[in-house]
Amino acid sequence: MGRQGLLVGCLGLLVVALFGASLAVGPVVLPPLTVAAALVGGGDKAARIIVTEIRLPRALLAVMIGGTLGLSGAALQGLLRNPLAAPSLFGAPSAAAFGAVAVISLGLVDALSFALPVAAICGALASVALLILVAGPRASLLVLILAGLAVSSLAGAATSLALNLAPNPFAALEIAFWLLGSLEDRSMTHVLIALPFMLVGVVLLMWDRRAFRALTLGEEAAESMGFSLTAVRLRVVAGVAAAVGAGVAVAGSIGFVGLVAPHLMRPFVGHDPGKLPVPAALAGAALLLAADVAVRLIPSQSEIKVGVLTALIGAPFFIALIIRRRYDLTGATA
Repeated sequence: MGRQGLLVGCLGLLVVALFGASLAVGPVVLPPLTVAAALVGGGDKAARIIVTEIRLPRALLAVMIGGTLGLSGAALQGLLRNPLAAPSLFGAPSAAAFGAVAVISLGLVDALSFALPVAAICGALASVALLILVAGPRASLLVLILAGLAVSSLAGAATSLALNLAPNPFAALEIAFWLLGSLEDRSMTHVLIALPFMLVGVVLLMWDRRAFRALTLGEEAAESMGFSLTAVRLRVVAGVAAAVGAGVAVAGSIGFVGLVAPHLMRPFVGHDPGKLPVPAALAGAALLLAADVAVRLIPSQSEIKVGVLTALIGAPFFIALIIRRRYDLTGATA
């Protein structure tokens, strides 16, 4: 087994262990044997309900959302050749959030309605259409980034407006809590709604691993090796929109996982962007599983939103990355 295989195997075992912890931990702590019995339909009825109907969808969503965030971050950093790139760059998460907030604000659905993910995914797909309309299908990377920032800003402003115009304080509170990001009270229906879009996103994001490696030599070199950079960019943007948009659709905004996971794994793959996507996806799944277990263990009157915890941990990490990169650049030019 090579170094890459060993890394993936260790990360896989970590994800499995955290997945088991997610099924066992909560207001009612269940022994591992009870969890295993409940998963195969045995044991106490109450334990089966807790494990299969409450905790299993939550753990599956943590793996799916964390994994796609980590994969999206690795793909964007490989495409842009910038370690500070994050899935929010092209506006899909903001547009998905606006789609969900709009239907809540209009009183069409509540925060746990199954129509909410559909609205959010439509928002993410609309952001891709708007991005291509504004930037054009053959846009340069700089134009694509600027268009993405414009779409993100527009969606953010529209979300704030919808919150401001909420018909009553209860709707505004519901929107505010949903935007914080949480895996609480989710069901297998949410898993099934998000899964097809995430699978499409994963296929698109994994498609160009060799292109990311070629891009380390420069765009001209990558094109001379037979890679169409226009097609690569469109696949990455569409993949991020489908995968991350679906995650936002069912869990709200969960930040920084897509930035942190690739950075944690980069030294272990020799800084090779072609080898980074799979470890980054597994690391993202482990990070979100760990964060979701942690919010259930932190003493509080009500459960802390997992999006709040990831932001509290991720923001200082992001600041440290910026400072480190600044000093690296200063040292390089000295």
